[in-house]
Amino acid sequence: MASRRITQETFDAVVRENIEDFEMDADEALREAVEQFESQGVDLSCIVKAIAITSEDQQEDRTQAHEILQALAALKTSGDVTAISAESNFIPELKRFTEQCNIGFAQRYLAAQKDAYPIILSCCKKSLEETESILASLSALSALTDGQPDLLDPEGQILLILILNKYRENRTVTSLGIRTIRHCCLKHEQNRQDLVKAGALSLLTGAITRHTECAELVKEACAALRVMTFDDDIRVPFGHAHEHAKMIVLEHNGLKVITEAAEAHLDNTAVLSELCATLSRLAVRNEFCQDICDLGGLKFMMTLLADSFESQELVRQVFSAIRAIAGNDDVKDAVVNAGGVVVIVIAMNRHMGNQYVCEQGCACLAVLALRKPHNCKVIMENGGTLAAVQAMKTHPDVVNVQKQACMLLRNLVSRMDNFCQPILEMGAEPLIAQALQTHQDLGDVGRAALRDLGCQVELRELWTGKKGSLTN
Repeated sequence: MASRRITQETFDAVVRENIEDFEMDADEALREAVEQFESQGVDLSCIVKAIAITSEDQQEDRTQAHEILQALAALKTSGDVTAISAESNFIPELKRFTEQCNIGFAQRYLAAQKDAYPIILSCCKKSLEETESILASLSALSALTDGQPDLLDPEGQILLILILNKYRENRTVTSLGIRTIRHCCLKHEQNRQDLVKAGALSLLTGAITRHTECAELVKEACAALRVMTFDDDIRVPFGHAHEHAKMIVLEHNGLKVITEAAEAHLDNTAVLSELCATLSRLAVRNEFCQDICDLGGLKFMMTLLADSFESQELVRQVFSAIRAIAGNDDVKDAVVNAGGVVVIVIAMNRHMGNQYVCEQGCACLAVLALRKPHNCKVIMENGGTLAAVQAMKTHPDVVNVQKQACMLLRNLVSRMDNFCQPILEMGAEPLIAQALQTHQDLGDVGRAALRDLGCQVELRELWTGKKGSLTN
């Protein structure tokens, strides 16, 4: 794995050397430089792999040669302007900068290394009174912070909240502001906590309610709400994911806001997928699961699943949402009574080649079967077990599919041992044994499934109470 890093200046110097000293053409010089560094184990993910062209006014400063830096230099040169208007030269340069940022992470990283953030933030502050200007400035800020949440500082947090409050009736500005918040909160726990304290959750749920008919804005706001419930910042031992989810539900009526928004976009699979994904992140308490069901969320998911078999992504997200709310035992029964097992099995069989659908489908059925003998019977009678066995056969190299299928098989027989023989006749034992050999992580789950199916299984005694290594 590549671990060494170089600067953009070093890479550009090698490309120039290939052109000037070895008389290569531009494409060959660039290709040779990339191959040379990669062969040395250098990570080029943050390097702009393009020819640096020096503009007429930058002959002495070759680090400003890339187009994104030329756009940034133009903005910096105009930094002493006290206000921005639609007629100023800021907007074309901001749009040019944004286009360059959208090319890839390397462009954004290079711009950030050259102090792009304070320049763009200054443009946003000066643009507050001009709609067209704030759109251009906010677009640039959103693009720059994509993948770089560390750039956001307290001043930027305050400005984002101010913009969302000031332009709450403007759906385009609101959508851009929300997207920027999402970029700045992904994998950054401190930004999440600071923005939540500043009132971001109210602004996000309010935006969904205020602009329910705007599909793109609803999708963007739901994605931002979902990010607020993540625990993905490896630098922080304990995040506030659970607390944020509770706040969205209890203080901002999030479940009702999202289920009502779903009714306005029943023909838009992209929006519905995001809504289902968000609901699954909010089902963190037993009563929340029941509330989603009572608000019509379960009915909406069942209808959606029955009507949208062709969309793999939508099927996967609906499975995930059902799996989340079925943590409530009463909701388990409601899903089964609503014919959920039948549509889950049909959808799994329709997309058997998709590992993520199979994983979530098996997980969904496993939750429905847990502690519910009647549900186990329904799953057996409607082909759920066969679908899980087929998923194991189709995806032998995908550990999560194997794990969820094993959990389902174990749950089916843990209280219904009369199902052991039919399941074994489907070929479950050799599949589980093969999975145990292939996937070390399957471990206890696979052996527990074999044990409960009545198969011969070697259970390792990790510790006997005697002095010595746990692995002895």
